[in-house]
Amino acid sequence: MKLYRLLTEDDSSEFCHKISLALDKGWELYGSPVMTFDAARGVMRCGQAVTKEVPGTYDPAMKLGAQ
Repeated sequence: MKLYRLLTEDDSSEFCHKISLALDKGWELYGSPVMTFDAARGVMRCGQAVTKEVPGTYDPAMKLGAQ
């Protein structure tokens, strides 16, 4: 089955670390990253979709980050 996650974070090194960790765990980038301005907090926010092929059947209770 193919799993999908959308990783988000403020525009900082933490976002890069989050993506790097996902790549290290076998996730693959899906599409282009996105950025938007969070006016309420006055910061830029980043997002990146990632996917991963894993054995088994999808269960909504599964923790995607643990895959």
